[in-house]
Amino acid sequence: MLTQIINGRILTPQGWLRNGSVILRDGKILEVTNCDLAVIGAELIDVKGMYVVPGFIEMHVHGGGGADFQEGTEEAFRIAVKAHSKYGTTSIFPTLSSSTVPMIEKAVDTCNKLMKEKDSPIMGLHLEGHYLNPNKAGAQMPEWLKNPDPNEYIPVVEHSDCLARWDAAPELPGALQFGKYCAEKGVLPSIAHTNAEYSDVRSAFEVGFTHVTHFYNAMPGFHNKQGYKYEGTVESVYLIDDMTIECVADGIHVPPTILRMAYKVKGVERMALITDALAPAAAPKDTKAYDSRVYVEDGVCKLTGSGALAGSCATADRLIRTMVQQADVPLEDAVKMITDTPAHIMGIQGRKGTLSRGKDADIVVLDDKLKVRCVWQMGKIIENTLFK
Repeated sequence: MLTQIINGRILTPQGWLRNGSVILRDGKILEVTNCDLAVIGAELIDVKGMYVVPGFIEMHVHGGGGADFQEGTEEAFRIAVKAHSKYGTTSIFPTLSSSTVPMIEKAVDTCNKLMKEKDSPIMGLHLEGHYLNPNKAGAQMPEWLKNPDPNEYIPVVEHSDCLARWDAAPELPGALQFGKYCAEKGVLPSIAHTNAEYSDVRSAFEVGFTHVTHFYNAMPGFHNKQGYKYEGTVESVYLIDDMTIECVADGIHVPPTILRMAYKVKGVERMALITDALAPAAAPKDTKAYDSRVYVEDGVCKLTGSGALAGSCATADRLIRTMVQQADVPLEDAVKMITDTPAHIMGIQGRKGTLSRGKDADIVVLDDKLKVRCVWQMGKIIENTLFK
């Protein structure tokens, strides 16, 4: 089946293309051209002057549609993936909060199975913990946090075909060995839930911790200690040029002014956008989180008792609106931070991230209010309000 998308503002790696077209066939992008003349035999899709951008890549998301990936079941995975797909997420890395090893193994089995399905949007599994600093636990289950244990993590990595990323606090005993091992096995180690200062961050980067989880959240900035001033994790990461970051760009976890500062310092190629969404995302308002300690208030998930932020209710399109409408970032850069940049961070840039010849036909149409109007995943329409 040949499909031709016409009459749109198309975001290419070279910039915006007007009066061109995107041609799809067999789940791939056949051509992105500056010609919008109808191709013989193609189904024409007129997007009425709207934006045509690559499909969004979710590299840190815990759930949606009422389901949480921590449940580990095939049903929960399918519900959450489908819920986010309607908002433009065409590639996803399901994320587990700190969990027990049996919970991880259950999720690994489910993820391995679903990734083998034809045209699966699941790109790999992300483990956020449980090797995290208990003093920066946030909404993580404190009783499950511990120091990295090679007798535990080596079997998990060795028996998983889907594990793509594993987070840890680099200052913990054994964390550098853990990060080095993960990097050697092709699993991205990422700094998370940490009290690390510059020496910790620098040492971590040198063994393979090249990425930072939900930057600014669950980590210290510039601070005083016993009368002296110290750089925090935030400043340390800024000082290491090649270290990449991700930010929860719902406008609540990180203020728009700080999102703009991170963008200005790190640049579009080293800053990714994430939702860090929990089960209530893309779900009815009364939907509860999987963790009974978590409740929803003012459009964000919070922890009972402390009121600390626990995760978001955002979908990927909201991240773009936040960056453009509140952080004053150009649309093309906001889109890149949830398409091409995460594709490079997670090593899937050969297939995903840009509208380019030969790449997977993952495409999103946004209207002038930056609302999703149509989504193709591997060349198949999974959401369409263009003609409604």
